[in-house]
Amino acid sequence: MSQQQNPDNVSIDKVPVDIDNTQSAEVDSADVPDEIESITRGLAGEQPPTNPLVVLKAARWGYLHGKGGPDPAFQWAIEWARHLATDTPSDVEQFNEFLEYLVSVGFADERHELP
Repeated sequence: MSQQQNPDNVSIDKVPVDIDNTQSAEVDSADVPDEIESITRGLAGEQPPTNPLVVLKAARWGYLHGKGGPDPAFQWAIEWARHLATDTPSDVEQFNEFLEYLVSVGFADERHELP
């Protein structure tokens, strides 16, 4: 069975991609699908996801719905996937930018409230 997709809401998996809002740079935490929110919060936690494919799903959503390549959620997810693939240390400054970004888009009121 094939699933019909609306031309304004396309997806390669269960996570919708809103074509009208791609790279709008205006992310609102209320608009983030539950699965992506869970992965993103996990990336901010002490035990982040260890499956690079899961991490890349969040990266894709952040790239498409955020600021594109410079989006901090996209950049951190890519950095974490690189860390998982190569077992090299990740960039602490990039992680800090990611946490600040999560606060700025409403995932938490303050940085210490993130998981």
